[in-house]
Amino acid sequence: MKTETLSITKEAAQAAYTNATEKQKTMLENLFGKKNLLKDIMQRITCFDDILKELEGDAEVTIYNAMIAAGITGHQLYYQKIVLIAKALNEGWVPDWGNSSEYKYRPWFDMGGTSGSRFSYFDFDYDDSISCVGSRLCFKTRALAEFAGKTFINEYKDFMLML
Repeated sequence: MKTETLSITKEAAQAAYTNATEKQKTMLENLFGKKNLLKDIMQRITCFDDILKELEGDAEVTIYNAMIAAGITGHQLYYQKIVLIAKALNEGWVPDWGNSSEYKYRPWFDMGGTSGSRFSYFDFDYDDSISCVGSRLCFKTRALAEFAGKTFINEYKDFMLML
């Protein structure tokens, strides 16, 4: 029996997925993978496991898995998780720190406590610049930064409270 190959464009598969019933969506996901069917990264990512699937085979995931296997916990592991979140959501975008016209975004948290203390920071100086976030941890759009902060609030809390 001769095997024939069918081909379909990604755009056609995505269009079919958009208009499909739940049963049809499951079938298309089994054939093509959910990652290939959802256009927007914020639709594809709902939890940290989705981050690992999105970046499967990436060196940063290998580092994360090695840390887990070695029993590493605490701030090093939490930092690695935040790196993975930013990398997956940015989909290959890398900030150009030499371009001051390129906006870069990060989640902002006001971690108020019952004692009235707040986790917040503000500083201004005419001839000084300060970065409150690592360069690998920023996002290409405000929407992605907000999405990361809301979706991964527990990961950010772990990260910030362990520093």
